[in-house]
This record gives sequence, structure tokens and C-alpha cells, in this order.
Amino acid sequence: MSAIPPRLIRVRFFAVLREQAGTEQIEIQTSARTPTDLYRELQDSHGLTFRAVLLRAAVNERYVPMDTPLQAGDQVVFIPPVAGG
Repeated sequence: MSAIPPRLIRVRFFAVLREQAGTEQIEIQTSARTPTDLYRELQDSHGLTFRAVLLRAAVNERYVPMDTPLQAGDQVVFIPPVAGG
């Protein structure tokens, strides 16, 4: 695999992820290829505790598989599991 140059991605956090990250939104220069890669990067830098396999992702306001390729300028939202009844 060839290296991907860093590009700007906007990330929004909701619910418990917002509490863990300490912010609602960030912009990050990243070489992450997919939402899974991006989330794993953010786990280290923002103290996120959910495993990536438990999350859903939306890119540019559409739910996508966690292995969807990311592009410069994308807005990514990670949705944690929700409990309720």
C-alpha cells in the first residue's frame, strides 16, 4: 500500500463520545484511509473507549460501512451504541 498524504477531515462527536473527547467537533489532518482507521487514531489522541466494531459511521450525512474510503473534506460522524427501551 502506498502512503496517503494527510488531508483535512471534519469529525463530529455525539453522546458519550462527545463527553470522552471533550469537544463536539474537530478538524484533523489525517492519513486514515477509512472511518475505522480514523477512529483508531482518535482513540489514542482523544481518549475514546468504544471498540471501533461497536460504532456506526456517517460520512457526509450518509451511513456508510466502516471500511468506506475517506476523501479530503469529508465530514465524519461516529455514532456510539445506544441503549434504550
